[in-house]
Amino acid sequence: MSLQAEAQSLVDTEVARKPERCVIVVDAALAPGKASNAAAVVAFTLGQRHSHLVGAPLRESDGTAHPGLIPIGIPVLKATAQQLSELRQKSLAHCDVVDFPVQGQATTDYDAFLDAVNALSGPSLQYLAIGLVGPRNRIGKLVGGFALFA
Repeated sequence: MSLQAEAQSLVDTEVARKPERCVIVVDAALAPGKASNAAAVVAFTLGQRHSHLVGAPLRESDGTAHPGLIPIGIPVLKATAQQLSELRQKSLAHCDVVDFPVQGQATTDYDAFLDAVNALSGPSLQYLAIGLVGPRNRIGKLVGGFALFA
């Protein structure tokens, strides 16, 4: 099965389960700008994979429209690099996982990013951020010990 087909299968499964929680966990050692970038990359991909989580457009009293936003919120938490790797492994069986490997900020274009990740095996990858979408109780158990990124 192709990566794209696997991703769609996961999304279809998540739609059927009606995920209730979405969180992003970022490497606590990142500078604020790098952490914001990592969280944004993960959030963008989560939004693409879970478009059903986007709420109805917002309308002002004069009719001005604004795009819909996620109504369930997205806490951004912090963890060590080791905790991110462990969290990713623990989460794969319970929810949809979007991970952002360190190579994403170490390369200057997507082809170089693809090549850098392709040169490594799964256990040797390290992550800057992980996004999770799934049932509230599962996500809560997985991230309950992490503090807000500040």
